[in-house]
Amino acid sequence: MNWKDKRVFLTGASTGIGEGIALALAKKGAVLGLLARRQELLDDLAARCEALGGTARAFSVDVTDADALANAAQTFRDEFGHIDIMIANAGMGGNDKLTRAYDPASVKRLIDINLLGAVNSIHAVIGDMIEHGSGQLVAISSLAGFRGLPKSAAYSASKAAMTAFFESVRLDHYRHNIDVTIIHPGFIKTPLTSGRSNKMPFIMELDDAIPHFVRAIENKKKFAAFPWQLAWVVKLAKIMPAWLYDKTAGKARFRE
Repeated sequence: MNWKDKRVFLTGASTGIGEGIALALAKKGAVLGLLARRQELLDDLAARCEALGGTARAFSVDVTDADALANAAQTFRDEFGHIDIMIANAGMGGNDKLTRAYDPASVKRLIDINLLGAVNSIHAVIGDMIEHGSGQLVAISSLAGFRGLPKSAAYSASKAAMTAFFESVRLDHYRHNIDVTIIHPGFIKTPLTSGRSNKMPFIMELDDAIPHFVRAIENKKKFAAFPWQLAWVVKLAKIMPAWLYDKTAGKARFRE
């Protein structure tokens, strides 16, 4: 893929995976619409992206606000035209006592961001992509969505639902020449994984992980999962009988 002047709309851009993807694509000359809630972080990131050779615009938007997200997408299109790629990356881990205790309001907040935020992101760009007969939708899901994990009920559910939603969108719109890429990363050193006392298996440095995201998008892969070691463990767990899965996965403590 030639990223020069490719127009990319990226949610959850201000830190972690989103920040890493933005900087990597800026180096390749992409035009970036950067979305997150914290304006000061976005402005700093946009300046760094432009210093690397990209073009960037910052939009302080909460992905749970469908109207604000749609307005940001329209503003970006008004300046740069058709959006080529939308990357739904905004998310939260829900690694707190209330969410782990199934507090309804806390679980709803996580679902609103991780799942409905992605739905809002699709809705903001899909009409334009259908009209132009081209586009790519990218979901930053998680290996945690393959099966339920201890102390991760809300997070695992949100990522499983995100994967299923984007796969259905792919089936609905392949005839419109719209590609859908669903990426399932494992543990990556970001603010979402900081502060945990127990070791996370096969955890990756952010700089090592970003090329995996970029290649999956470039190759328009339908599914991508990494690191390969953890991806194979998770795929094996998916076909385990429930009694064996409970016995093994029930001992996991990496969310603590």
